[in-house]
Amino acid sequence: MDNLEIIWQPSIESKKSSNLSRFIEFANQKYSQSIKTEYQDIWNWSVNNVESFWSLIWDFSEIKGSKGAKISENLDEMPGAKFFPEAKLNYAENLLRTPDDALAIEEFREDGFSNKLTRKELKSKVLAMAGWMKRKGVKKGDRVCTYMPNSSETVITMLATSALGAIFSSCSSDFGVEGVIDRFEQIEPKIMIAADGYLYNGKVIDRSEEIKTISKRLPSLEHILVVEYISSTKDIEKFQNFNLVFQSDKLENYVLCKFNDPLYIVFSSGTTGKPKCITHSIGGVLIQHAKEHLLHINLSENQKMFYFTTCGWMMWNWLVGSLFCKSSIVLYEGSPFYPNPEHLWKIAEKSEVGIFGTSAKYIDALSKSNVVPKKYFSLSNLRTICSTGSPLSPESYDYILNNIKSEVQIASISGGTDLLSCFVLSNPLSPVVKGEIQCRALAMDVDIFNEHGESLVNKEGELVCKSPFPSMPIKFWSDLNDKKYKEAYFDKFPGIWRHGDWAKITERGTIVIYGRSDATLNPGGVRIGTAEIYNTVEKLNEVVECIVIAQNWNNDVRIVLFLKLQNNHELTENLKEKVVNQIRVNLTPRHVPAKLISVPDIPRTRSGKITELAVRDIVHGKEIKNKEALANPEALTHFANIPDLSTD
Repeated sequence: MDNLEIIWQPSIESKKSSNLSRFIEFANQKYSQSIKTEYQDIWNWSVNNVESFWSLIWDFSEIKGSKGAKISENLDEMPGAKFFPEAKLNYAENLLRTPDDALAIEEFREDGFSNKLTRKELKSKVLAMAGWMKRKGVKKGDRVCTYMPNSSETVITMLATSALGAIFSSCSSDFGVEGVIDRFEQIEPKIMIAADGYLYNGKVIDRSEEIKTISKRLPSLEHILVVEYISSTKDIEKFQNFNLVFQSDKLENYVLCKFNDPLYIVFSSGTTGKPKCITHSIGGVLIQHAKEHLLHINLSENQKMFYFTTCGWMMWNWLVGSLFCKSSIVLYEGSPFYPNPEHLWKIAEKSEVGIFGTSAKYIDALSKSNVVPKKYFSLSNLRTICSTGSPLSPESYDYILNNIKSEVQIASISGGTDLLSCFVLSNPLSPVVKGEIQCRALAMDVDIFNEHGESLVNKEGELVCKSPFPSMPIKFWSDLNDKKYKEAYFDKFPGIWRHGDWAKITERGTIVIYGRSDATLNPGGVRIGTAEIYNTVEKLNEVVECIVIAQNWNNDVRIVLFLKLQNNHELTENLKEKVVNQIRVNLTPRHVPAKLISVPDIPRTRSGKITELAVRDIVHGKEIKNKEALANPEALTHFANIPDLSTD
């Protein structure tokens, strides 16, 4: 490992005291094993002893419920495998299992509002809301949806829904009407909770008209509750006030459910058609998050976790799931750069956050803005910075260590809405190497395949998972015979989950992700990951951001690079030459684009990911059917009918 840049090493003491070391000792005692306290050893054991591993996680994390004698069935089938088919449990009961005066939720808004809820207060509010829902006819399997900011009311609604065995789904308040309808009309919710507005970048955005329109276009809705988030009074009094539900008699008993009953319906980005309604199970989500938070993130009781997210992104579900660990969560609603770029770090300092989660794009934006949080904040409690959403560039590792905190574990993690968890992430036993993700997740038999389904080491290919795992979707809602489900993950390699990431696993078991495999470039038959180009080009001071696609051209494809430049720069011939030279020197001549074009903005999904597929489609004259899936759909207009794209 001499040539590798190791940027973080766990101490001997921290390794010994970690949850993962305790788990290894637990496994050795339970199964008379001799697993070493090296990550690769426990990973090897976990993928070779899948039933034993998940049974042990249930016991180690002390899941509340009846486990049943059978750990799995049809384990050699994917899809088709089931975990804990006899188990009975309730999701909310597990997350609310310590109703004491310890902190559960601390929430902040960009306008300075803050609030705290203890675990006892949270449980009381959840059971009161569940009691109200029950009297309104909500029962097991019904759908309850929210159109909400990232607030405690959203968490309370989710837990109340799951207390009844009903199914929760959410859209963040920044969705327009069509985006909400495209999602919720497919799942026919019985109740909707909506905020009258939200805050962003110093603006108050009213959502009264949107709520009224949505209520008329969703005939399945029987009741609507409105949260007075911005104290709007624009004629939505006909809907009941959210706070009135807390005057209700509380639910007396949690509804026991099967392990594989549905908990969440989450949605794909929908940039290439109507969003898929990905349905996740109660037990699958609970046990997978327990594994990740306890063993990988090393979350402990009373520790605080923050993730910058909206309730329309799966990281919200992941964050809230950490309540199971008897820890507390910190919520934030608003722009991360308002009223200043240091705002989130001020909250992290004030709240004594231990784990700070965000997107790779946020870290990159901080770096471009020359923000140095460590000048103002000691962040003494901060031990881990999680990053996801897109690959974290090596330069972003440097930025974090030089400008945020030098002694911090950088946990680049990757998975997705499809599994509501991670395929690759961090662990408390291994070193962190700059530019690499620490490890494959325990009991996730992740591999890299070439197009023939052959395993690759130290070579780029398709990221796959070769064995079942509990948090696989149980179905796509209203998907006859699981047709769309099977097409999404199992068409390319039957019986093997193909995730759609273009990646590499090193001989040390670390991972590098290069972007989405369906957006990889293939000029002259050579596949190139888009993240390589982004990491190289965005080092230039003149470039804010870029997006690259493959354009069909002369019976082949050519690389086209679109650049969003700093305000005081234009794409001159000199700058073009500088960009081309940057790519040629740092990558290869094959990476050099045939065309470089300046655009004022780059389209992205609501979770902050740039959307190469939408740009590629519009460049090729295809209609983008679901612009509501984008945070800034107007940006697409800059990519249509560009004269320069019709010439050599």
